[in-house]
Amino acid sequence: MADSVAEQVFNLLRRFGKQFNRKISEVVMIFVNHKNAGSLGALAGFAIAVAFTWKFLRSSNKPQRNQRKRIGSASTDGDASTDGDGTQPNEAASNSGAEPPIDEFLPPTKLVLGQIVRKKLNGGRKMTCQLLGVIFEESNPEELQMHATVKLSVGAVLQEITKSCDLYFMERILDDESGERALSAMENAGLFKTGGLIKDKVLFCSTETGRSSFVRQLEPDWHVDTNPEVIAQLSRFIRYQLHISPAGSSSRTSPNIFSSTSLEEYFSCFDQS
Repeated sequence: MADSVAEQVFNLLRRFGKQFNRKISEVVMIFVNHKNAGSLGALAGFAIAVAFTWKFLRSSNKPQRNQRKRIGSASTDGDASTDGDGTQPNEAASNSGAEPPIDEFLPPTKLVLGQIVRKKLNGGRKMTCQLLGVIFEESNPEELQMHATVKLSVGAVLQEITKSCDLYFMERILDDESGERALSAMENAGLFKTGGLIKDKVLFCSTETGRSSFVRQLEPDWHVDTNPEVIAQLSRFIRYQLHISPAGSSSRTSPNIFSSTSLEEYFSCFDQS
């Protein structure tokens, strides 16, 4: 609608210009036939008027042409912004039906041993641990007098614990030979090759009370023991305790006391529920 009105106005101005030019030509011919100073000045004035009229007509035509060019370029850009099937990019994205995956529908990620150990330690930086029944297959000092056997399954767990904790071992023995036998078995099993375990951190005593005294002096975050009496005595002083006991028995009389059948079983299982 606006283009048709502008076209009519332009045609009207062009007709007026032609008529105006025709009149000016007639007037110029009259002045040429009657040459004098006044007629020459009038002729110059008409010439200036003709020039201004011509500039006005040209300027009124340019905006219309520029407007047509803008309309054409806008339509070209609009076509270029559409996809091959004629849809806009935003429409294509919204109609694609793709949604980000929802974590709650994905299966839980299985944790590796090192991650489970760190979660179970819960920030603990020092641990004390009994040898008999935890690290050794033997469960009493009498058996240690004859032989010492390190559990094959405990090595990997101990290695991960030493990455986060300063680990000390302690045990009640009946003679010095039992202590030497225990150190030799640990060395042959390669426990001292990990870097976190050293012989100077293996302590021996002659009574259960002596083991409790070692633990209190070291002030660990964790203590691992098989004797429920020692666990009970230390419950007021130790942040966390792990009681290693036969399957089915439990001594968890306090929130900071945990129970398991073995050290490796407790530190290799993690409930993510």
